[in-house]
Amino acid sequence: MKKLMIILIAALISNCSSTQLSNSWKNPDVQAYAPSKILVIGLTSNLEAKQKFENELKARFIERGTVAYTSFEVLPDNTTTEKLSLVELDSLEQQLLQNGFDTIIFSKIIGSEDKIVYTKNFDVYDETFVKFKEDYLRYQDSFYNPEYYEEYTVYHAETSLFCICPTKDQELLWKGSIEIVDPQSIEKTVKDYIYVILEALEKEQLINPVALGTKKEII
Repeated sequence: MKKLMIILIAALISNCSSTQLSNSWKNPDVQAYAPSKILVIGLTSNLEAKQKFENELKARFIERGTVAYTSFEVLPDNTTTEKLSLVELDSLEQQLLQNGFDTIIFSKIIGSEDKIVYTKNFDVYDETFVKFKEDYLRYQDSFYNPEYYEEYTVYHAETSLFCICPTKDQELLWKGSIEIVDPQSIEKTVKDYIYVILEALEKEQLINPVALGTKKEII
């Protein structure tokens, strides 16, 4: 029975999304918010991932009746290869205000770490190993046999929602920390990441609901 329970738990874990919200903060002064025109920015050197992410998130905002643009449509062409200065960012903000934008959603990778997981579960045994030799023989494979462990990478990402208002500096409405575990497919990772973002923003009442009859499942 104990082994059966462990197998069931392992199966449930393996079916969970590899992209999960680990931390979330909402501006306490904002009860609800509905963007009308939003700029989607994904900061990454992987142009394929950037384009897929921005286009997919743009489409999801349009479903909600929000006018949305990607950074490819708004920012200067050199932003993919060159840094923007503070003066250029000030100019960009003024340009966005003049063109009716009221919101920016900004996503970026802020770090990564390598992890190791053992493929053999040593906790399933009921026996108690009381002798050094038994204990050593039992665990030594985890260090000397590469088949007993797998290495993977966890990426730490962050998404922020800003209101750009003419009467004040850019105002942070929401920030979410998201962990992406061992991404294998750009398309799946993008869809999982966007699902996490939208779910959190809907819960916090910071985006428009999906218009009736236009909802699209993110699989």
